[in-house]
Amino acid sequence: MLCCMPGVAFVPALLVSWSSAAFIISYAIAVLAGHVEPFVPYISDTGTKPPESGVFGFMINISALLASITMYIRYLLIEKQNESSHFVRSSCNMFTLCVGLMGCTGMGIVATFQELAVPSVHDIGALVAFGSGVVYITLQSIISYKSCPRWNTYFVCHIRMAISVISCIAFIPMIVFASKISMTRIDWTPGEKDYTYHFMSAICEWTVAFGFIFFFLTFIRDFQ
Repeated sequence: MLCCMPGVAFVPALLVSWSSAAFIISYAIAVLAGHVEPFVPYISDTGTKPPESGVFGFMINISALLASITMYIRYLLIEKQNESSHFVRSSCNMFTLCVGLMGCTGMGIVATFQELAVPSVHDIGALVAFGSGVVYITLQSIISYKSCPRWNTYFVCHIRMAISVISCIAFIPMIVFASKISMTRIDWTPGEKDYTYHFMSAICEWTVAFGFIFFFLTFIRDFQ
């Protein structure tokens, strides 16, 4: 199916399907192995211990690469459209790409440095990945509105902005609740100290992560 897609639409399609599989597969392995509780663990919790850590690291690194390629193609697409429409400054387009690539670098750090092995480096990578990702999709939403109605429909723009707003709203409590957790662990059980903070932060983290996935899903039509 991916090979039959016109243009380069297979790139964001592959990114979305691969990233979704990375989250789901590592989660399934971690739960079946008894390493995490099935009810809303952190994404990183599902890739901390072997064997899921190897699967998680490999697949997330590939996701980071696919995301980088998708962002670069998006940059080139906007540059080409901008030649005739002049709806955005080239410097703004380049800045948006750099922010996106910074987020991909953060993903690579998260995949390489496990949560329990090097927690400080892992947390920095996660902050860069999620923070840069939220900024990137917000800037892309603004650029999309500027390109209307020639290059985008307002319906698609509204969807992108809605995803951006939800991701931004979820990102803030994700950081706030995570900062209140006094210990680094993956085997959380309801009722223990800091569990509520962990639970709320984890929900927000999954919301932001799948917000990114749904946002890149909207690129498929553009890339055709």
